[in-house]
Amino acid sequence: MTLGFAPPSTAPVNSSSGSASRLARMLEPAEWTSAGIPLLRNPREVVSGLHSRHRPTPSTAVVAVLDHEERLTASASFTRWPAPADGWEFRNALLAHLRRVIPHDLRRRTPVRTAVLLYCRDGDERWTEEDGAWMWGLRDACTLHGLRCGAYITLTGAGWQVLGEGRGGRRPSSDSRPTPLGEDPEPDRLVPRIASGAPEPLRRAAAR
Repeated sequence: MTLGFAPPSTAPVNSSSGSASRLARMLEPAEWTSAGIPLLRNPREVVSGLHSRHRPTPSTAVVAVLDHEERLTASASFTRWPAPADGWEFRNALLAHLRRVIPHDLRRRTPVRTAVLLYCRDGDERWTEEDGAWMWGLRDACTLHGLRCGAYITLTGAGWQVLGEGRGGRRPSSDSRPTPLGEDPEPDRLVPRIASGAPEPLRRAAAR
């Protein structure tokens, strides 16, 4: 489903204090990597499935909840409001959509479901401050909904990549046509990458 992203109703964000607060509500790639985010066993399958279901275009966020076997439990998509990137606003939007599509797991001692975020945007695959704000928002929304924080995936014209993992592929991309559900996506080599797009070996084993 696609829902709107409500504009913030706070004080002007162009003040120095507002800018400083926004910068504090984002995660650098090194912080994200060191947080122990579980790896997806089959990221291309997850990306292709979300791409087929939600058909995201630039500025569309897709939040999805996976069970312990990496099966899709629930998902929602919405369009990002054209305002300065703020992890607090992103957290609130993600949390609102999670509450609409799935009950919280706050009563569980240990999270059993994982939330992942696919964000379709313009530009290249390099990390941006906007990505850092989405990472902060996803991590916080998961904590408040009793979920395990999972992968943050960007979808651009060059393809997709899982930030902090060094994995990506050329298809699907923000320009490609979605593969019909139930149909195998076109084969694509899984390419280890760093933020600049250069190949690098994977640093961690896939989560079991």
